[in-house]
Amino acid sequence: MTEPKIDELAAEIDEVGERAAKTIELGRRGFSIAVLVFVLLVAQLLPWVGEYAGWEVLLGKGGGIPQLFAATSTGVGVFVGAVTLVTRRWWLAWVCAAGGWFASVDGMLAIWSQQSSNATGAAGGGPGFGLIVAWIATVALAIYWMRAAFSRG
Repeated sequence: MTEPKIDELAAEIDEVGERAAKTIELGRRGFSIAVLVFVLLVAQLLPWVGEYAGWEVLLGKGGGIPQLFAATSTGVGVFVGAVTLVTRRWWLAWVCAAGGWFASVDGMLAIWSQQSSNATGAAGGGPGFGLIVAWIATVALAIYWMRAAFSRG
């Protein structure tokens, strides 16, 4: 009679172990990530390219390189980051880390394009405050997600 109970207990322990292996514990890092996601959302309301705010750049105004950064920072930094915060899936933390670094490079190119685009006649004249804030938040998010992804090792 005790053997079926032991088998049930062993199966339950295995199930808990498998579930724990798929998740990460974010702790205080999770709060910092949530704050940075909020900063990234606020940066969408600030000017990025000339008079265009980040959300307008996301919709296609202000040039291709800033739009690419708006898409990657919003997609990875906000949407995938929020899903990862909720689900705490380890593989999603890796997606956020890698995507965050990709978006960081996009952001650096977007800032550079605004500093040097007067030669080509494209929108420019310097990056807006929101573009710089979004880039800093994206770099910080990439660092936090990389640490979270490696913390499970």
